[in-house]
Amino acid sequence: MTAAPVSQGARYPSLAGKRVLVTGGGSGIGAGIVAGFAAQGADVTFFDIAQDDSLALAEQLTQAGGTVRFEHVDLKDIAALQAMIAALTEQAGGFDVLVNNAANDDRHSIDEVTEAYWDDRLSVNLKHMFFCAQAVIPAMREKGGGAIVNLGSISWHLGLNDLILYQTCKAAIEGMTRSLARDLGRDNIRATCVIPGNVRTPRQLKWYTPEGEAEIIAAQCLDGRLMPQDVAAMVMFLASDDAKLVTGHSYFVDAGWR
Repeated sequence: MTAAPVSQGARYPSLAGKRVLVTGGGSGIGAGIVAGFAAQGADVTFFDIAQDDSLALAEQLTQAGGTVRFEHVDLKDIAALQAMIAALTEQAGGFDVLVNNAANDDRHSIDEVTEAYWDDRLSVNLKHMFFCAQAVIPAMREKGGGAIVNLGSISWHLGLNDLILYQTCKAAIEGMTRSLARDLGRDNIRATCVIPGNVRTPRQLKWYTPEGEAEIIAAQCLDGRLMPQDVAAMVMFLASDDAKLVTGHSYFVDAGWR
């Protein structure tokens, strides 16, 4: 995985040295977010199950001067997830920022959904977000605050085809974000949600023909395709002290896609 360049974006001094955890950081939007935090001088850990892409990304960003480590974690295994966060906290201190990014938008029809597939999709796209947050919150409280940034999706706002379980999870994430913000606000822990539009990643390219790409741009208010670094730019802001009074809401990065 080659991370997109992020050096031209805004600089947030408050992110330098912060302990950041990103889930699903080995490719796509997640890799853009990891690269963004590394460029800010943060101490970044990311979880993923894609070994080769993740190792390549960590090596690339480390060679560029970043502080980045990859941990192979299956987010569906909640006990393993909790144990890894506990171990990382014990080793180097609690996390200041959690970015709940990991998700999978495999297409599926209503008729294809079984109970097992329902449980699997909710585990992949929703369940781990709560338990990652739960695991980092105690140390954030001890530190006097923190930021949790959840990744939603424009898909359920548009009501796209063949994504009913993915869109159910993404709708729930916005509700979870508002609840976290309310319950954690007095601890100075902020919770926000970033809602990407159609972002041009290798995974998304497999769903769209050149004609489909043109249709996406035509549906946007702005020309041009969204890239991972565009989403990362919003995440950087929401995680920084510049957003110290921003919580409980969702922020679209979609080029005005309607």
